[in-house]
Amino acid sequence: MTQAAAVLEEAARTGAPCAPVRSLLPEADIDAAYAVQRLHVERGVAAGRRLVGRKIGLTSPAVQRQLGVDQPDFGALFADMAVSEGQPIAPGRLLQPKVEAEVALVVGTDLPHRDPTLADLLRATAFALPALEIVDSRIADWDITIVDTVADNASCGLYVLGGSPVPLDRVDLRAVTMTLTKNGETVSKGTGADCLGSPLTAALWLASTLARLGDPLRAGDIVLTGALGPMAVAAQGDEFTAHIEGLGTVTAMFASAATEGAAA
Repeated sequence: MTQAAAVLEEAARTGAPCAPVRSLLPEADIDAAYAVQRLHVERGVAAGRRLVGRKIGLTSPAVQRQLGVDQPDFGALFADMAVSEGQPIAPGRLLQPKVEAEVALVVGTDLPHRDPTLADLLRATAFALPALEIVDSRIADWDITIVDTVADNASCGLYVLGGSPVPLDRVDLRAVTMTLTKNGETVSKGTGADCLGSPLTAALWLASTLARLGDPLRAGDIVLTGALGPMAVAAQGDEFTAHIEGLGTVTAMFASAATEGAAA
């Protein structure tokens, strides 16, 4: 496990994607992959990074079938992974970025129960926001299995949150529609139902899973609930905007090398 963690950390440090790490772990051992992820989180916290929430991945049945699993996965969100709207993402900050539109929930009160109900989740959620998750893989060419992506912090890179919070009693998250544009052209569409049936279903799974692991969702945590539609490849100079009905819009911009040079 320490070898797999070291390989992933070196890829992140150097910007050179690595070979898949599944050969360094017991075959199809998701628990071992989460142990690698925990090691990454523990080292990050020890280095002064602030843990601020979790992301949920593999919420699409099609992607689950592709990776041969029947459940989502999760990764850790640190404060230094947040990007403000209008803040260009510098070239080289990510290795192989892709963008997906999601519903973000911000937790208002702790969710310590191992068997939370929908009522528990609704009561504990302060508000929802539109979000863009910028997924990234430290593994070359996205050659991943479930073990690779879990070990690689669920292929998380950065995230952008919209700035207008919406209470859950003002929006039906299952019914929302999403449109994602890249440089003004539509590249992805979906609905809340495309995320495990509902973003709330995904969040319930996460709350229950983390509580069973003894590390429950806490007040203030951010939860990226999972993609509402297909992801899109990002490159220097691209601008992405997601519109999620009832929640508003959120935009991410990737700086070009020329822009960076001019700023310098």
